[in-house]
Amino acid sequence: MGGCNLRCLYCQNWQQSQTRPERLKTWDLPPRRAAQGAQEGNLKTIALTYTEPVVFSEYALQIAAHAHRRGVKVVVASGAYMNPEPMKELAKSVDGMCLALKGFTEEFYRDVIGARLKPVLDALVAAKETGVWLEVTTLIVPTLNDDMKTLRRLATWVKKYLGADTPLHFARFVPDHKLKNLPWTPVPTITQAREEALDVGLKYVYTTNVAPHEGSSTSCPSCKQMLVRRVGFRLLEDRLRDGKCCRCKKKLPGVWA
Repeated sequence: MGGCNLRCLYCQNWQQSQTRPERLKTWDLPPRRAAQGAQEGNLKTIALTYTEPVVFSEYALQIAAHAHRRGVKVVVASGAYMNPEPMKELAKSVDGMCLALKGFTEEFYRDVIGARLKPVLDALVAAKETGVWLEVTTLIVPTLNDDMKTLRRLATWVKKYLGADTPLHFARFVPDHKLKNLPWTPVPTITQAREEALDVGLKYVYTTNVAPHEGSSTSCPSCKQMLVRRVGFRLLEDRLRDGKCCRCKKKLPGVWA
């Protein structure tokens, strides 16, 4: 679908999100057919993203309903610029969400995202309250939201309001759209941001768009055993047993069935 309720200056799919729907080549896919197609293709999950699910939330709700009747799970990736009540309705209808907390100052949201920070924070809390599996991602843009003190405050907020078990992803910026003048995020910046988040008490902090990196993998927070080893988006090893650490048997938070 075309359109978005944000105007991120670094948008990576701006050709779709920052144009009018009638200017795009699209096709009709009724919710029932989307779910049927996933089942016929032996796909276990439908991901609602690219573009912003907030702008097609009614369609998303219908897809989720049809998918669940067929045993197909549904996940959402969103900028979370949404009022609390519709966010709760969406969260209750899906199996997992990865919501973007794009920065942690009102100035950044105003100047770079074209929105406000407070509604996003409220939406994140609303989603968490439903019990849906929730992850948070922050794209670190050089010179614009890469201040370590601010990123530490962001991580502290995630721990306080969403919980220490909530995964937080720090993603590497790739120059695009209206910010092609900026460089890629330095890897040491991503690494330091992860270390700051771990230091404030978050248990699962990851790095994205950086490979190989230890921040791609999952270790047990109790015994430090490496459990899920990844390089980029490739899963190399999974040592979890029914969602538990293979060494100390600690139950890790997540969706395992």
